[in-house]
Amino acid sequence: MQNTPTPTHCPYCALQCGMNLTPTADGSVEVSERADFPVNRGALCGKGRTAPAVLSSGVRLTSPLVRGGDGALVPASWDEALDRIAGNLARTREEHGADALGVFGGGGLTNEKAYALGKFARVVLGTSQIDYNGRFCMSSAAAAGTRAFGLDRGLPFPLEDIPRTGCVILVGSNPAETMPPSLRYFTELRENGGTLIVVDPRRTRTAEQADLHLAPRPGTDLALALGMLHLVVAEGRVDERYVEERTTGWEDARAAAMAHWPEYVERITGVSVPELREAVRLFCAPEAAMVLTARGPEQQAKGTDTVGAWINLCLATGRAGRPLSGYGCLTGQGNGQGGREHGQKADQLPGYRKLTDPAARRHVAGVWGVDPDALPGPGRSAYELLDALGTDIRSLLVMGSNPVVSAPRAAHVEERLRSLGFLAVCDVVLSETAALADVVLPVTQWAEETGTTTSLEGRVLLRRRAVTPPDGVRSDLEVLHGLAERLGADRGLEKGFPTDPEEVFEELRRASAGGPADYSGITYRRLAEENGVFWPCPAPAPEPHPGTPRLFLDRFATDDGRARFVPVTHRPSAEEPDDEYPVLLTTGRVVSQYQSGAQTRRVDELNAAAPGPFVELHPRLAARLGAAEGDPLAVVSRRGRAVAPARITTAIRPDTVFMPFHWPGEGRANTLTNPALDPTSRMPEFKVCAVRVETVTS
Repeated sequence: MQNTPTPTHCPYCALQCGMNLTPTADGSVEVSERADFPVNRGALCGKGRTAPAVLSSGVRLTSPLVRGGDGALVPASWDEALDRIAGNLARTREEHGADALGVFGGGGLTNEKAYALGKFARVVLGTSQIDYNGRFCMSSAAAAGTRAFGLDRGLPFPLEDIPRTGCVILVGSNPAETMPPSLRYFTELRENGGTLIVVDPRRTRTAEQADLHLAPRPGTDLALALGMLHLVVAEGRVDERYVEERTTGWEDARAAAMAHWPEYVERITGVSVPELREAVRLFCAPEAAMVLTARGPEQQAKGTDTVGAWINLCLATGRAGRPLSGYGCLTGQGNGQGGREHGQKADQLPGYRKLTDPAARRHVAGVWGVDPDALPGPGRSAYELLDALGTDIRSLLVMGSNPVVSAPRAAHVEERLRSLGFLAVCDVVLSETAALADVVLPVTQWAEETGTTTSLEGRVLLRRRAVTPPDGVRSDLEVLHGLAERLGADRGLEKGFPTDPEEVFEELRRASAGGPADYSGITYRRLAEENGVFWPCPAPAPEPHPGTPRLFLDRFATDDGRARFVPVTHRPSAEEPDDEYPVLLTTGRVVSQYQSGAQTRRVDELNAAAPGPFVELHPRLAARLGAAEGDPLAVVSRRGRAVAPARITTAIRPDTVFMPFHWPGEGRANTLTNPALDPTSRMPEFKVCAVRVETVTS
């Protein structure tokens, strides 16, 4: 048995913290500090420290399961399980066409798996119907960043720049709970004399660290950003030279912002005019500053425009494409960035190429050895794909996602999954979605496999295999290889579907070459030696490219090298409160659980810290309801009802309630959420919907 530490990375959030894993004599795995990795410098949150608990055979799946004649899932051989999946997929395609097949991926899949899954969907199945749960993560920020800068990378600069800037506006993000090791960057910012502004309807643990906390009404972040830009103009704080030399579209964006005068914005947001003025003063005072957004402003039906308004604020003040300045997005999922760069998103091909671009199609088809015209066009976005299950889409393959808990209007999504003719799920554990499947395949996880991920910084990292997976478990790459063989599509392709991750990565390098997310100059050896490489990193010519930690310093990624202002205007949320549903609901995470909780809810230490859902509400609302701490409350929206204990606190606005979304069952927050979609990013409006709150009598 190997007893030396293996350097690798955490399986959870997009920080991808470095850690060492060491197998022990009793069969467990020990986590230890890995101080050489610059992002977390050895620090780990509780989720990272306890991650090996899910490796236990008593927690995770170790045998394929198939739906028996009595309706129960029963163990089966791998051949039986793969034969059943391939047979059903082939039959569906023959009877209903290729687009009756759906594929739903995950932001936790490695780059190799995301790449292979996209290739499998388009080449083997021939379907356009593929998307992934990363659509629910930062798609609005990606759309806005691409629109303004010509390129989307979560952070266009490394995290190490944050403590060295003068001011950070953190919008709708709570890193103290969602990615705790990153909080040190904001603490160091303040220790260095910089200021932190937090925009959040709740006074979170992060907001408590801020120099200024703005608590807008949920769904009004767009108006807030426009009000600040109005004041920047009115107070003469525009960087006129920068705007003239490095941007286009300022006049239209300026006119749109000037319609949002401070008193009007105060009425919309609840943020006072003096607070607005102070935020503008703090942001504009230093030479350098940043705006960082997360799910708060992004998970809205106007999320792309909302992020665009914050980008406009950066551009007007000369805070983009300059050292220690810029706009960035704090990606949530472990490989949310890489997951959409390499082909499991409905409209993209590897290298962040557009599926509608003939040159991109020719390049990728050439790598795959297929006719470019044979590649399907763009398909449905994530929620639209899930909504079409059982009607247009008859069979679905899910890899690394749990939409029964994580999707908006979750009861409807669960109903759609149940209506399918056939459902296959690849997962580590028997998630709520896997429990509905006709076939469940047990697959390897982070510590049992080698592969790459791309962090929120755009740093490509190498996760290394540290332990041997249990008997009966295979990798997702082996699953796709086995299915491709059975469907007869592995033959004739130039590379087919390799099961070795490094071989897949070598193909990914070729497929990404020349694209916006160019990985062609990155190798496993470099990743191991350099602690990761920032993309874009073109192939050596003649010397190895160093990677690109900081984007846009010379020019933006647009045709003319200039950033684009986009005029935006505030509009109401898709669903505003009324007499029947008078309260706003917003959702989010807690420190001891992660995403749908499929893995973290199986860890005793994490469950002890966060055992279940709750409804956070202000004392004034609690008094009106006659509710006390811990009383069961029903939160009701137009889509359903969720019940959870009351948690009463002054840290939330009186017109708003908060629920974490990690749990299934009667406390499932996403039973309530609104699937209204952003017209550009197709992001659902998770962060705001109208509800009523009721006490529950036994």
